[in-house]
Amino acid sequence: MTRFNRHRLAAAATLLGLAATVQALDLNGLSKDVQPCDDFYAFVNGNWEAATELPASRARIGSFEQLRQANDALLEKALKELADKPALQTTPGLKLMAAYFSSGMDEAAIEARGLSSITPLLNRIDGLQRREDLPTLLALLARGGVSAPLAYSVQPDRKDTRRHVLGLGQSGLGLPDRDDYFRGDERTRSVSAAYRTFAKAVLSASGRAAGEAELDALMAFETQLAEASRERARLRDPNANYNPMSPAELSTAAPGLDWQAYLAVLTAGAKMPQRLIVGQPEFATRVAKLAAETPLEVWRSYLALRVLDTTAPRLPRAYAMASFEYRGKAITGLQAPPPRNESVILQIGGRTGTEPVALALGELFVARAFSPEAQRRSVLLVEDIRAAMKERIEKLEWMTPPTKAKALEKLAAMQPVIGAPEKWPQYEGLQLNSTDYAGNWLKVALWHSERQMKDLDAPVDRGRWRISPHIVNAFAGGLNQIIFPAGILQPPFFSATADDATNYGGIGMVIGHEITHHFDDSGRSFDAGGSLTDWWTPADAAGYKARADKVAERYAAISPLPGYTINGRLTLGENISDISGLPIAYEGLQRALKRSGAADRKIDGYTPAQRFFISNALVWRTKVRTEFLINQLRTDSHSPAKYRVLTPMSNTPYFAQAFSCKPGSAMVATDPLTVW
Repeated sequence: MTRFNRHRLAAAATLLGLAATVQALDLNGLSKDVQPCDDFYAFVNGNWEAATELPASRARIGSFEQLRQANDALLEKALKELADKPALQTTPGLKLMAAYFSSGMDEAAIEARGLSSITPLLNRIDGLQRREDLPTLLALLARGGVSAPLAYSVQPDRKDTRRHVLGLGQSGLGLPDRDDYFRGDERTRSVSAAYRTFAKAVLSASGRAAGEAELDALMAFETQLAEASRERARLRDPNANYNPMSPAELSTAAPGLDWQAYLAVLTAGAKMPQRLIVGQPEFATRVAKLAAETPLEVWRSYLALRVLDTTAPRLPRAYAMASFEYRGKAITGLQAPPPRNESVILQIGGRTGTEPVALALGELFVARAFSPEAQRRSVLLVEDIRAAMKERIEKLEWMTPPTKAKALEKLAAMQPVIGAPEKWPQYEGLQLNSTDYAGNWLKVALWHSERQMKDLDAPVDRGRWRISPHIVNAFAGGLNQIIFPAGILQPPFFSATADDATNYGGIGMVIGHEITHHFDDSGRSFDAGGSLTDWWTPADAAGYKARADKVAERYAAISPLPGYTINGRLTLGENISDISGLPIAYEGLQRALKRSGAADRKIDGYTPAQRFFISNALVWRTKVRTEFLINQLRTDSHSPAKYRVLTPMSNTPYFAQAFSCKPGSAMVATDPLTVW
């Protein structure tokens, strides 16, 4: 169990809704016109949705977004204080954050610097005159944070999590999805046209040729990459995307690129790896073929675009606005850019808190927003829900004893990671400039690459935090961990002063979801240590697959918009985790109620069971733009929020019991889905 120093938490209990005055469950918006058994999402959230307008700068709003904005507001205030009062910069991370955030907010300095901070990268691209120099250039760009067209990572080896391994994977496309290069519908044509406009704008602004011929060549080049890219659903198969090779074997499988030269530059600072994982060998083969055959002027144009696309939000207004028009407006429907402070925090930390120095934001956050009591109660929720999962596994009728034993071993070994780390990174060797935003981004990327290469020669540290605690999310980590950052352990997901039903319906459901992720169609392939191992008997594997297939088919029949359906295979892991995680959380609640003796106690006229489901539906309260929803349906592994309420609830008998729903009601599935 990860813990952290209490002396950092002096003001925690009064911030971000953790005080006793917080309203644990918002019942004001419950509908009088919709019955719970007809449409529970509308019963809980319909009035709110009808009365809520999306601000021009938001693609979606709801519980997740509102909490993220609250966390960002706290961080913005703290970051400004750091910048204004250097005496508060008492650790390396806080010093870095003061400089990094200040540089992002200093728009005048960004304009004054122009492209100077990334000119070294662009000059290297412009200087590409010999095909033999391409491997070195691609590796240098990768180390600088530009995945074009290959992405790399240094992670624990999936089949031996005691050691690190270098991985290569597909990347480098400018359109949202590889299928966007081949679809012919109006929406795809619109996004593709916006991408061409964006490419023309940033290439022209940087003094590069961007006529129709150049843009046609760029699109043709990326289309060839897309042809060799795997669909998102296929990327979820951990075995299919685990292809160990030696550098010599990679050179044989993907001729046309000097892989030895590429790897030598990529791993500079570490011994040349004798083994690496190639996620998608056919993509590496295509990259090598393009390296050997594509005119260098096309490569130069493509790589310059990738650098400009990656850095545009950190560059002068002409580039940042071109990026917004494409990635913000065309793809997600935004009508105005988000507040700059939020954008800068997002760029520093990333959407999942995994950017190289994101933990420094977390260091600042947890000092202000996470109490010891919140951590204590969080731990209790995890153990109640883990115990409920244990009982479920033991009672499974379709699973044989040998596989059950392995599943129980894995569950017992699962490591909860809660709140924040005990120790914060020291960021040795990294210094940032308070007036050079793009330059800071490049420095951070290069520093991170050097750090990753050092990991290649080091054993895996299972206690290392890889996600910033300020993030409003939770994760099933690759080392058989379940990770709950302090950022999500806030209302409406969790409050140290709320009743159990509210907490178990909120963060408890998230806990059940993340536990189940380690047993979903992908996660079930990993053992108690987090290594990729087949611990299933053939009969049990077949039984699991049959149940998972039913889940995929059920969701694939859902059409959130006319002409658009949920991708049942892409969302399968999330859907299994929703369907199974919700009842597991409910069963965990029963354990808590038994301890407290409050099983029959109503609050605000609702039983604990009813409050559990209301709390869960409130967590998924969301309103989105149509453009955002279309992009989500095409690219996201999560189903739209509405169906994260309706489908799991209608498939558990606990909901029907709580609201006395009769067979035949819309919220009572005729053929209930069960996996765990």
